[in-house]
Amino acid sequence: MTEYFLPTGYGTAEHVEKKSRFIGQVWPVRTEAEAREKIEAVKKQYHDARHNCWCYLLRDGTLRYSDDGEPQGTAGQPMLEVFTREGITDAVCVVTRYFGGILLGTGGLARAYTKGAKDALSAAGISVERLWDRLLVACSYSLFERIRQETEKSFGVIEDTDFGADVTLTVLIPEMETENYVNQLVELSSGTVQGEKLDQMFRGVPVKSEE
Repeated sequence: MTEYFLPTGYGTAEHVEKKSRFIGQVWPVRTEAEAREKIEAVKKQYHDARHNCWCYLLRDGTLRYSDDGEPQGTAGQPMLEVFTREGITDAVCVVTRYFGGILLGTGGLARAYTKGAKDALSAAGISVERLWDRLLVACSYSLFERIRQETEKSFGVIEDTDFGADVTLTVLIPEMETENYVNQLVELSSGTVQGEKLDQMFRGVPVKSEE
């Protein structure tokens, strides 16, 4: 099953380390040109900052980063590692530093830039882009919680919930999990709940936050 993890949207976060102000920003991007545009826009926005360090990575394997004047290996690469550890792609990150007059040392710089990227990614959220089956699931109120848990176990997402005489859920299930998910619904409901497939799509869906 082909799947990609990427930022859900734009995210930003700030923190201060020994009077230096760090501003992290993250965007989802599709192309190298788009990533470069974001970087240049930040450089213009924070033209008076000492450093605008950046990284980006795309699903075609493209990886780029810059320490922008910081000691080699203390900024761009640690930022990039935040994304590679999480399996994130199609993302660009810029961490801006306003120097506060106190040197942080190489270890301190690496930790500060890592935090800048990590906090910005957390603010952006993470989506998974894969092939999903959309199913309609109708159940009694007494079964609702068990079905919600089964959906989560199957790596699914509840897209919509209608509370009427019964509960009607619209759920997104990874295509390779659908058959097992439907079988589990039948088993836990003694055959009273069926999953009706509505359609299928390849799209990104928010599934978790970076912590």
